[in-house]
Amino acid sequence: MNTNKYSAELAGILLGDGSINIYPKINHYRLKITLNSNEKEYAEYIRRLFRIIFDTNLSIKYRKDENTLDLFCFNRKIIRELVDFGFVTSPKWNRAIVPKQFMNLKLGKYVLRGYFDTDGCIAIANNNGTNYPRLEMKIMPSPMRKQFQELLDKYKFKYGCYEIGNGEVRVQMNGKKPLKKWKEEIGFSNEKI
Repeated sequence: MNTNKYSAELAGILLGDGSINIYPKINHYRLKITLNSNEKEYAEYIRRLFRIIFDTNLSIKYRKDENTLDLFCFNRKIIRELVDFGFVTSPKWNRAIVPKQFMNLKLGKYVLRGYFDTDGCIAIANNNGTNYPRLEMKIMPSPMRKQFQELLDKYKFKYGCYEIGNGEVRVQMNGKKPLKKWKEEIGFSNEKI
């Protein structure tokens, strides 16, 4: 896998809503990215991104009784390549890491973008009658938590990191300036944010 902005953004997506499973006894390999079913345009964006990186298509399946869609890859070679590159197999809890190749100023912003597009949100908070935006990301306990903080520090974001239970934290950036900075320096690929 080449180290570039496309693979860095996919890294963030996989760290957010992705999972990699390898079942060697039955020779079954699976990569899955789960999204809300109203994120069809973003699902197509991810499929294009995957085609750019691996020259193959992700299949898509809508869950009947849920508001969910799954993107799948069962290609053993691609999944082995991702694991060899540094992605951990499921479960990610306490284990997820950002591959070291992406922990720099050139590519880190794409990791942040992919992660925020899957596990982040923009909330509107009321501060004494004035509405202002708040960017939030929930991060599970894992080495990637510290890595995301390192990346935010590299890009000079001001943020708070708050324990929310079960070892998870919420990273929060308050106000119009951080939102403007994020739009200009990191950007969004998911229009549903």
